[in-house]
Amino acid sequence: MQAPNPFGALSLIAAPAVLTNACSVLILSTANRLARAVDRTRLLTGEMERAASEGRPTPDGEVRELASVERRTLLLLHALRYFYVALGGFALSAFLSLIGAVLAPRAPGVLSRPMEVIALGTGVVAVGALVMGTLVLVRETRIAVDALQVRTREARARLR
Repeated sequence: MQAPNPFGALSLIAAPAVLTNACSVLILSTANRLARAVDRTRLLTGEMERAASEGRPTPDGEVRELASVERRTLLLLHALRYFYVALGGFALSAFLSLIGAVLAPRAPGVLSRPMEVIALGTGVVAVGALVMGTLVLVRETRIAVDALQVRTREARARLR
């Protein structure tokens, strides 16, 4: 019989803990991006309301940009949801791994096997949510870059 590896329990706990930290950083940065999108929405709607009160037409560029910012905001909310699911999943996975590591020597197979399966399943769901959240962020970034390119093109055209 092979001696138990003392690093096994540590790796079962450390991996989800590191991924939990990564999710926390992604949540913070995504929340910051969301706040900036909300600020941009407020600025655009303020400019549109001023134009309307002065009897000026709203520029088409501002209307398009407002629609773009709205799409970005919704995508950022979706990404945050995914990251929160991932954060909770990794935290639960680490907790279940810790409990399983404590129970394994006392009740091998009885509770430790189901705990192991649940921890693994929770970790898989968390990884999936993390991947989905990052894919949503890539889509949101593409929209932000496209809007920036349009604004730059329009500014160059006005300067000529």
